[in-house]
Amino acid sequence: MNPSANLSAHRVVVESVQPEVDGGRFPVKRIVGDIVSVEADLFTDGHDQIACRLLYRRAEDSAWQEVVMSSIGNDRWRGEFPVLQTGEYRFTVEGWVDHFLTWRYDLVKRLQARQDVGVELLIGAQLAESAEQRALPEDGPRLRVYANELRKTDDVEHRSAVAVDGEIALTVHRYPDRRYSTRYEKELAITVDREKARFSTWYEVFPRSCADEPGRHGTFRDCETWLPYIDSMGFDVLYLPPIHPIGATYRKGKNNAVAAAPDDVGSPWAIGSEEGGHKSIHPALGTFADFERLVQSAAKLGIEVALDIAIQCTPDHPYVRDHPEWFRHRPDGTIQYAENPPKKYQDIYPIDFETPDWQALWEELKSIFEFWIDRGVKIFRVDNPHTKAFPFWEWVILELKQKDPEVLFLAEAFTRPKVMHRLAKVGFSQSYTYFTWRNTKSEITEYFEEMERSKVREFFRPNLWPNTPDILPEFLQMGGRPAFLIRLTLAATLGSNYGIYGPAFELCESAPRNLGSEEYLDSEKYQIRNRDREDTSSLKQFIVRVNRIRRENPALQSDERLTFHETSNPMLLCYSKATRDHSNVILVAVNLDSAHTHSGWVTLDLEALGIAGNDSFQVHDLITDSRFVWKGSKNYVELAPGSSPSCILRLRRRIHTEKEFDYYL
Repeated sequence: MNPSANLSAHRVVVESVQPEVDGGRFPVKRIVGDIVSVEADLFTDGHDQIACRLLYRRAEDSAWQEVVMSSIGNDRWRGEFPVLQTGEYRFTVEGWVDHFLTWRYDLVKRLQARQDVGVELLIGAQLAESAEQRALPEDGPRLRVYANELRKTDDVEHRSAVAVDGEIALTVHRYPDRRYSTRYEKELAITVDREKARFSTWYEVFPRSCADEPGRHGTFRDCETWLPYIDSMGFDVLYLPPIHPIGATYRKGKNNAVAAAPDDVGSPWAIGSEEGGHKSIHPALGTFADFERLVQSAAKLGIEVALDIAIQCTPDHPYVRDHPEWFRHRPDGTIQYAENPPKKYQDIYPIDFETPDWQALWEELKSIFEFWIDRGVKIFRVDNPHTKAFPFWEWVILELKQKDPEVLFLAEAFTRPKVMHRLAKVGFSQSYTYFTWRNTKSEITEYFEEMERSKVREFFRPNLWPNTPDILPEFLQMGGRPAFLIRLTLAATLGSNYGIYGPAFELCESAPRNLGSEEYLDSEKYQIRNRDREDTSSLKQFIVRVNRIRRENPALQSDERLTFHETSNPMLLCYSKATRDHSNVILVAVNLDSAHTHSGWVTLDLEALGIAGNDSFQVHDLITDSRFVWKGSKNYVELAPGSSPSCILRLRRRIHTEKEFDYYL
C-alpha cells in the first residue's frame, strides 16, 4: 500500500450497487426511452454527512453525465437516468464526505439549542470560499458575498440566518470538494435495445407451404401473398424457418422417416447442398431479389421478417468440403453426425467449436449474420444456441450489435435454466421459455413470479410460444378448440413477446405423430402442407381481437408489474398488469380446464391495481365487450370453455362529479 495515496481520506464506502448482473460481468438490459433506476449502499465512519452522484454515459463517450442521488433510508441511495439511444451505456456511483452539508446540519442543531456559533460561522465562510475556487464565473461572486456575510462580527442573528439560507446552500452543493471521493470499483454496462425487443408478436410460416395449389412448392412470391392475412391478425414479426438449400445425403422423409422418397423435400434445418449453404437460397423458393422484395413488402405493413439461423450442416454443405477441420472426425475417418442417444441425425453435422481453426470459424459464422443483415434482416431466431460455445455467442453478438444496435436475437433453447440464462446474459435479446409446458395454476404462477421477482428480469426477456413446429403439447392435443383459446390468451397477456406457429395454431391442428409424442402428424418440417387459411373454423377473429387488445393497452406491452391474484378455485387463474402510473390496468381471468365450466371468487390485490379499498370500479371485458361494476377486493367469476374460457378486463375507475351521475375512466 502506498501511504502517499492518503487512502484514509477516502472514507465513503460504496457497495451493493443495483442493477448488476453477476458482479458486473454481464450488462443489464433496457429499452430505448426507459428510465434506469440505480440503487447503492453508501456510508462513512462517524457522523459526517455524505453526498453521492450517479454517473452515466454512452459507451463511446468519454465524458460522464451526473445525477444527484437521494437517500431512501438505511444508507441506501437512489438515482435515475434515461437511456435515449440504442447501444451500450455505462454507469457507476461516486460518493464523498460533504463537509459543507455536515457543517450546515450541525449548525441548525446548535442554533436550535441556542449555542454560541461564532466559530462555526467562520468555518462556514471557509467552506464557501473553498467552493468559490471551484465555481463557475457566474456563481463565484455570490459565494464570495456569502462568505463575507458569515465573517461579519456584528449581528450574529443575521449571520446565522444567512448561514442556513437554502438557496445559497444549493449553490455550494453544486461545487463539492471531491478530492477524496470514492468511486465504485466497476463501470457497469447496460445494453439498450429498440422497442421490438420488449414488445413483439410473432407468426411462423414455412414459405414452401404458401402456394395456393396443393402439392406445389411455395415461393417467396407466394409467401408475399400471405402478408395481408398476417397483418390482419395483428402480427408484426414474420418468422421464416431456414430458407437455404437442403441436403440430399441422408435426407429425412415424411414424419421423420429415415429413408426419403424421391419427391420428399427434406427438413429446412438440414442446411447445405451443391447449390450452396448458409448464404444461399433454396432455388425453389426464388431469388435474392424475391427475398428482398418480401422483406420490403412486409416492412410497408409494419412487419419485420425474422430469419432462422441454424449453425449446422448436411454432409453436402460446402463447409464440409472446404473446411473439414471445422467438424469432429471419428477414428474411422468419418465425420461425427448429430446424436442425442439413442436418437441419430445422420443428415446433420454439428460444428466443432473446439477446432484449432476456431478463429477462422468464428469469423465465417459472423459473416453469415452480416450477409443477411445486409439484405434487410434485423431479427434472428437462432436454432439450438445452447449446443454452441458461449464465448462465441458473447463475441459475435457484441460484434454485430456494435455495428448495428438494431439487431435482435431470439434464443431457441429449451434446455436447463442456467444454460438459458447464460445465453441471455451473453447477449440474446429474447428467449423461448418453459411456458409451453406450464399448465396448472401453481406451475404458471411460480414460473412467472420467479422471472418477475428475481434478478433474472434484468437480463432475461421471455418470448412465449404455445406451439412450435417441434412441439405440439399434450394440452393442445387433448383439449380441442378451448385449449387453443386458453393458451393463446395466456401467451398474449402473460408475455409482452409471444408467437404462434401458424396456420397450424389458428386451425387447431392437434394430431400427434403417435401417442405420447409432441411431434405433429405429417409434420411440416418434412413435407409441404397446404392449408385453407380462410377455413371458417379458424381462430383468426379471436387472434385479431387479442392482438388488438395488446396494441391498445400499454400494460400488456411490458413484462413489468405482473401480479397474480388469489382465487378460490385452483382451475381459475387470475393476474393483472399495470402501467407505472396505473393509467392502464388489465386484469385477466382464465379457466385452465378446457373441458368444464369453473367458477369462484377472486380476491384482488387492490394496491397493485391502483384502486382504493372502498371505491367501486368498472371492469370492461375487451373480448366480449361486456361491462360490470365491481367493488372491493372480492368478486365472482364464471368461465365456460365452450364459449369464453377467459376474459381480458380493462379496469376503469369511477370519476365523481358534481352532476347527478358519475362516469368511469
